[in-house]
Amino acid sequence: MTASGKWISGVHTFATDVITGFLAITRNSFALVGLLVVFATATLVARPDLRQTGEEQLIGWLQARQEALLGPTEPEPEPSERILAMNPKELPKEQAKVAYWLSKKYRVAAEPLGLLVAEAYATGKRVQLDPTLILAIMAVESSFNPFAQSSVGAQGLMQVMTRVHTDKYENVGGKLAAFDPVTNLRVGVKVLMDCISRMGSVEGGLVCYVGAADMADDGGYAAKVLAEHTRLRQVAGQRKAPVAPFPLLAQRKPTELPTTTAPDPAATVAPAQGVEKLALVSGL
Repeated sequence: MTASGKWISGVHTFATDVITGFLAITRNSFALVGLLVVFATATLVARPDLRQTGEEQLIGWLQARQEALLGPTEPEPEPSERILAMNPKELPKEQAKVAYWLSKKYRVAAEPLGLLVAEAYATGKRVQLDPTLILAIMAVESSFNPFAQSSVGAQGLMQVMTRVHTDKYENVGGKLAAFDPVTNLRVGVKVLMDCISRMGSVEGGLVCYVGAADMADDGGYAAKVLAEHTRLRQVAGQRKAPVAPFPLLAQRKPTELPTTTAPDPAATVAPAQGVEKLALVSGL
């Protein structure tokens, strides 16, 4: 064999040995990794404290990565730390008009109403719901009294049945947060959106919200809210509000609802009587 042939043969032998060794190492490495995974899993099952510590460290690392990429984010303030009022003059023109009109009609200070109007608009935009509908519900339910409580236990601005929807308050300070205006507004909107999704229309959602989904009559509740909603839209300079179907849920078939008659616009808006709110609603 020539020198060049010996050189080529040597290179081939070396390459074969390297590949064989690499495959052996890789196979052994995978086996080792598998054993480590099994061992780690067994350890975490046997030691919940180690699992919790690991989860906390992982969450901390993920939050640090998020701040590094997006910048620091301020945590949601506790209800007791939240600003309770806002000068309507600092709001956009439409919101300011609504705040001053509600303040005059319901004899409530304009500054706290300014905060509620701003929150209704922000929440409405986030869930794609007309903010004046949210305000209309508060008007009919509590006349903007954040400490209102009905005979059946509905509480706060949106008169949410706190004992029924305790889970919605778990991450926002517990059930006593029902008397925080902003928290009650947000929870009430969640309940309302569930009702609209269930019934397939705004009017049906209102009937469900008041706890009359399975009743022949809602006591005129939906008509009262929609009448106030129409007035608020007019104050805001908007067109007359449609009542059904809800835009995002138009493909769903609404539940058949009783016909209601709109009240006299000059009449005082008051909560519906004789309907046990939300405690009767199942699946929310």
